[in-house]
Amino acid sequence: MFNSTSELQFSNEKNTELSQLASLALSGDAASRGKNSTGLPEKTGYPDSVYVMAANVFQGIQIEKSPDRVLIKYGNEPLRPLSKSKDESFQRLSYELAFSALKYQDILETILIDSYIFPSTTIPDHLSSLIIVMLYDFQDRKFQARFLSDNEDSITEVQEVENLLNSFKTKLAASLARYRIKHDALSIYHILPETIRKQELRASTLPLYAWINTYKISPEEVYHSLKEKGYNKVKSILHIDDKVFAVDQHCYDVLIFPSHLKSDLLNTDLFKDYKLIFQDKSRSLAVHSVKALLNMDDDILLVNTGSWYTVAHMSALTNNNSSKIFVCGVQSQAKHPDLKNLFTKMGCKNIEILHQAFINIESKDNRLQKVKVILLLPRCSGLGISNPVEFILNEHEDTGLLKDFSQGGTPESKLHVLAEQQYEQLTHAMRFTKAQAVVYCTCSVYPEENEAVVKKALEFQDRGIKVQPYRLSPPVLPLCSLKEIHLSTDKFFRMEPSAITNGCFLSVLTRERDPSETVSVKDVLARAAAKGLLDGIELGKSSKQEKKKKKSKTSLPKASTTDGNSIQMKIAEFLNRETNANTNWSETSTTKTSLPQKNTTQVGPSSQVRKTNKPATNPLVPAFMKNTAPPRPYERPTHFVRHRPEDRMVALKPVEIVLPPVMLPFSSPQGIRPQIPAQHFYCHWAGPKTVMPSYLTTPLLSRKGDKPKENLPSFLLRCRRPWL
Repeated sequence: MFNSTSELQFSNEKNTELSQLASLALSGDAASRGKNSTGLPEKTGYPDSVYVMAANVFQGIQIEKSPDRVLIKYGNEPLRPLSKSKDESFQRLSYELAFSALKYQDILETILIDSYIFPSTTIPDHLSSLIIVMLYDFQDRKFQARFLSDNEDSITEVQEVENLLNSFKTKLAASLARYRIKHDALSIYHILPETIRKQELRASTLPLYAWINTYKISPEEVYHSLKEKGYNKVKSILHIDDKVFAVDQHCYDVLIFPSHLKSDLLNTDLFKDYKLIFQDKSRSLAVHSVKALLNMDDDILLVNTGSWYTVAHMSALTNNNSSKIFVCGVQSQAKHPDLKNLFTKMGCKNIEILHQAFINIESKDNRLQKVKVILLLPRCSGLGISNPVEFILNEHEDTGLLKDFSQGGTPESKLHVLAEQQYEQLTHAMRFTKAQAVVYCTCSVYPEENEAVVKKALEFQDRGIKVQPYRLSPPVLPLCSLKEIHLSTDKFFRMEPSAITNGCFLSVLTRERDPSETVSVKDVLARAAAKGLLDGIELGKSSKQEKKKKKSKTSLPKASTTDGNSIQMKIAEFLNRETNANTNWSETSTTKTSLPQKNTTQVGPSSQVRKTNKPATNPLVPAFMKNTAPPRPYERPTHFVRHRPEDRMVALKPVEIVLPPVMLPFSSPQGIRPQIPAQHFYCHWAGPKTVMPSYLTTPLLSRKGDKPKENLPSFLLRCRRPWL
């Protein structure tokens, strides 16, 4: 197939410089990777079918250059594989090989030109992609021969390209060595941009996240099974390389494992039987946000879920509810049997697939009238994740994402197109009148795809009369660190790409509460009684009690019109009765022990007197002073007396109070001063320095040392002003 005019000349050439450069390339590459020192097995190559599929993927994502810079032409005709394998591991190997060749496309093309393969050999354009991916694997194996299994099917194109590369082995190794020396790099890995190298390092050490399928097993049973297999439960896995696992802080049903345990875990029954499912944490955060917004019988609409594991996780979280999950975006009817089989294996039951695009679904669709929450996972740039191959395989994303990752970012033109699609889908989700919340989640780090889309949709939303508008709500997920709290100050939930997690953006939009739809307690109880939830409970009594309370509240203003003079008359009668009761000293002495009990029982009906920390609420003081004498010129504390306007004087119920007798004489010449005992319930009043009320004919003592006159009541002779 290859027309080579000087292939034998190059293969027989014995050049000392080329041999030395080839040895340098082999030794430097081995030292930089350190694979031999760690005891890991050497790479032996891939099956022929993997090379073919990787070549077809690379052909669709290869970086096109301007005509004046084109070194190698890639055809448009794909290679025909022997069979289309559906094995996920097979696809993963093909995508990883194509992505690696894409990152080193410029270097590999330079090596092919420098080694005179293309000038000396006529190669069909549709085989250029196959040469690139096989050359990358050839140098990654340190230009060693590929190990071929006896039961593997061979492909003619792969065998011919492999023979060509083996014949130019020395030239290729020397060209690679010169390129490394020119760029002062230990290996071609160090020639990559720093952003790509950091991304690869994160991808190799990022922990594994797996959610528990509660349809098949409980978390306690998972912990017990892992413990039997030698796994220990810890709080953090950052600094531990042993067989350990931890429970995620945001999602209670998500477990975290170290990255090096993936192959060991995939061989356990927990993963083979779909009891544990590997998935990126951002998708678990999305479904848990939806779960926090649901009622028992609310339906859910999932849009652009990508991975069917996301749908299954949502179904597992609503296992105890009567919710139904609608999934849109499945274009092919042929996929439906496979999906149904997958959901049956996982135990999911409440899923219905809509075979149409979300943008074409009418908001008044009768099937979606009970949908209250919409989960929107739009197609995004995905620059917040570390392993694009896993993201493409799990989320069924376009392979064009690999091209953006190999360049370290998304072109501005493509980013603008993605943002417009996201805005269109979000505004369409907000038009569903029955829905009450929309959860918007991406794996992007660009504000153009995150905050800008949400704010624009809220600003230009259709504010109809029949439905309440949407508003931005705080995150419904727990914030587990100060950094998360700081990143969520504007009501957006963000997780930046780090050593333990990929990047994630999440926003919750909820409708504003309609004032006309506020439900009273009486309505809630009536609905509960109609459903039979209040058996044996009578609601009529509660309504009668409410009516009595309303009557008591409305009767208070009538009491405010009572004449204040009647209260003063009762006070005077009370004092006269107490004076007559205390004329006999012997009778008074016998009642000393019973007075506190009588006091407490009589004061009981009045709530104003019962509270000792609010003595100023007693209405007797201002009413007494207003009709007898002008107030004393001292400042009363503001928290004792609550001043009322004269035209709104409220008279409370009179209370009969017994004051305990205390011995005189007074110790102060200033007369009676206000004093409130801390441990008794008393009413008090204040009078002028020299004037007593008219119904007390005995004047007060004015000088220290004066003897009390005989006509003073015995009550005043023995009382040390407890009411003042």
